Amino acid sequence: MIYIDGKKVASEIQQELKKSISTLKGRKPCLVVVMVGNHPPSQIYVNRKIQACAEVGILSVQKHFPENLTEVALLKVIELLNSDESVDSILVQLPLPPHINVGKIMQKIAPEKDVDGFHPLNVGKLLAGESDGFLPCTPLAVKTLLQYYNIEVSGRHAVIFGRSNIVGKPIAAMLLQSMPGGNATVTVAHRLSTNVKALALLADILIVAIGQPKFITEDMVKEGAVVIDVGINKIEDRSSAKGYKIVGDVDFENVKKKCSFITPVPGGVGPMTIAMLLKNTLQSYERKFL
Repeated sequence: MIYIDGKKVASEIQQELKKSISTLKGRKPCLVVVMVGNHPPSQIYVNRKIQACAEVGILSVQKHFPENLTEVALLKVIELLNSDESVDSILVQLPLPPHINVGKIMQKIAPEKDVDGFHPLNVGKLLAGESDGFLPCTPLAVKTLLQYYNIEVSGRHAVIFGRSNIVGKPIAAMLLQSMPGGNATVTVAHRLSTNVKALALLADILIVAIGQPKFITEDMVKEGAVVIDVGINKIEDRSSAKGYKIVGDVDFENVKKKCSFITPVPGGVGPMTIAMLLKNTLQSYERKFL
């Protein structure tokens, strides 16, 4: 069994990005992160993204607005950022307050600045197999890890638990594409799927993103499977000074006995997601200037 070390791979990618950015003439790539309200986990994620930008030489700007910011006002903010030539990339941190329509906000971001890959145009390019759009960061992180570890995808059965627009659907589309890192047979399971154990046991590559701690157990994984755990869950742990610990959607300690490869949580997909955000930001800059 081999641990898929997302922290190590992300560090290597960030060093490559830092080297590339250091050679750029003129201004550096610029990412603007927009956050609405006070959602503590979101602030933690935003801080990590801003720190990672600083480490590679990307200029990052955080625009933090109160919870009661109107949808119209947020749309105006994005409109101004779209027209600002000094801004290469725009990221709206989710979740947004319930009075704001997420779909409207994502559609307002200029596709060429949409480094999250959520704009309908970028989603359409992904489905069409075109290479000039932006790919969502977490699915791209999963695909990049599979390629880094030379895990064969072509012809293998990938089973994905979760059908979100952020992870499940995009990674299914990526693995289906007729291109390097694709050509898999893909099954997507969700909360209304039946016989989930039988579905999981079909997987050569099992990708789990459902937000249920330790949902995938040892008896749901076939010998030699590759297991990619995208879940991040906080559970009570009285032995910890914090009173909790972070676990994935996979029962890691027991499932790892049966895997050929497995991602830990934390330290697997998470660090890679930020690395892919940085990569997309540099790409948006290069498309504009190079």
